[in-house]
Amino acid sequence: MPETPTDEARCDEDLAVVARARGGDRQAFAALVRGHQDRVFRFLLRLVGSRDEAMDLTQDTFLKVYQSLPEWRPDAPFRAWLFRIARNAAFDLLRRRQVLGFVAFDELAPDAGEAAWPDPAPRPDQRLDDRRRIAALDRALAALPAEQREVLLLRELEEMSYAEIAATLGINEGTVKSRIARARAAALDHYQRHTGERRDG
Repeated sequence: MPETPTDEARCDEDLAVVARARGGDRQAFAALVRGHQDRVFRFLLRLVGSRDEAMDLTQDTFLKVYQSLPEWRPDAPFRAWLFRIARNAAFDLLRRRQVLGFVAFDELAPDAGEAAWPDPAPRPDQRLDDRRRIAALDRALAALPAEQREVLLLRELEEMSYAEIAATLGINEGTVKSRIARARAAALDHYQRHTGERRDG
């Protein structure tokens, strides 16, 4: 059974592909887009809350990446550099809107609804309870300041390391850790206050 590639292996693979793309290999750049576009789109969708705008921003992100490849240096993780470009594009849009959007979990799938996000429990009452909990979690995340929400998205959804998040956001790892700790505590407090559940530990 083949082993799942490690983050280090993926990083080495990215380095090789980026090197070819920087040399003008269009197929290599297309491979980079295929390998990262879904995650970039998902991240942008959660930040801006609009599927159409997230699609446009994803295209803009990869156009900027293509134009900026000569500026990228191998000592910077490619994924962190890529997400930083995406994040900056999203926050430019949000500043123009003067509002920080948020999209619920069930809007992330191509076809929203139960088929896209199947419930593990078959009983209707359990499904209703699950949906209420997800809605409560959505509200808890939506209540967070943007800087806390984005670190949770990068850590929990994109599974980035602290070092990658620090590189993406241009802050140090200690700040990343403190923001994540505050964001988790705030989200948990909001969730518990609105559901009455206690989730210790």
